[in-house]
Amino acid sequence: MNNRNIRKLATRGPFWLRGLVLAAIPVFLLLLVISCGTVSRSVVVLPDVPGAKYIGSKECEQCHEQLCKGFATADHARLIAQGTNALGAGCESCHGPCSLHSDSGGEVLPPHSFTSGRPQSGSFGARAPLPPPRATETVCFQCHADVRGQFGLPNHHPVTEDKLSCSACHSPHKGSIYTGGGGALLSQNESCVRCHPSQRGPFVFQHEAMREGCTTCHAPHGSVNAKLLTARNANLCLKCHFQQISGGEILIGGSDHTLRVQQGTCWTAGCHEAVHGSRVSPSLRF
Repeated sequence: MNNRNIRKLATRGPFWLRGLVLAAIPVFLLLLVISCGTVSRSVVVLPDVPGAKYIGSKECEQCHEQLCKGFATADHARLIAQGTNALGAGCESCHGPCSLHSDSGGEVLPPHSFTSGRPQSGSFGARAPLPPPRATETVCFQCHADVRGQFGLPNHHPVTEDKLSCSACHSPHKGSIYTGGGGALLSQNESCVRCHPSQRGPFVFQHEAMREGCTTCHAPHGSVNAKLLTARNANLCLKCHFQQISGGEILIGGSDHTLRVQQGTCWTAGCHEAVHGSRVSPSLRF
């Protein structure tokens, strides 16, 4: 129903219908405003530690001046909120209430100082007086529950096995969350090629997908497919390489692939093994 019909009902329709339309207009406008609004802050559940209280990020600056100065540029800086109700929404969102740490002059570590490994229970499963330091990824999962699910997929980076931490690829304290830095796609690749140097190149013939970023083909946290691929077969390639049916033939890149696509994936059928780049073949064949 367009605006013209709404106005007609509101002025010429039956009394009960006019009242219904007039009452619906404010609700419609309210929903319109809400649907167009966005927020730039996250809601976090702050950890509770017996005997410790929240003191606010300003207190952290007394000793961690450089770290706090860099944090102003961090993607995670949006966790900081104003007002007494959000006193702990900042550094202590991840590190826990730091009153004991501050009062002791740093001798007492923050409740969550992020030592490696999983939290250890006491004898016979009894809980310690203070909760042990949480592994880094455990804290990250408090807000990034979707990523926690991805690490539960059959193929994933070994974060939950304590062989890799979130901070190996993400910088929580300064600048972009990607350690490669910035929003440029090529700089994001730096996080990947530090551990996968053979995919860096240089190549004489580089796969154009490398310029779009590794995440064009790979799911960085986890996938149901081998090698963290976002698709398990030729459909991965066909997202970028246009397929055309002509005269009963399957044409890809103007070349007949009718029989080739039946021999396996593009990179296992002996056609395009050099998926990241080649030094001898523009078709990425070797």
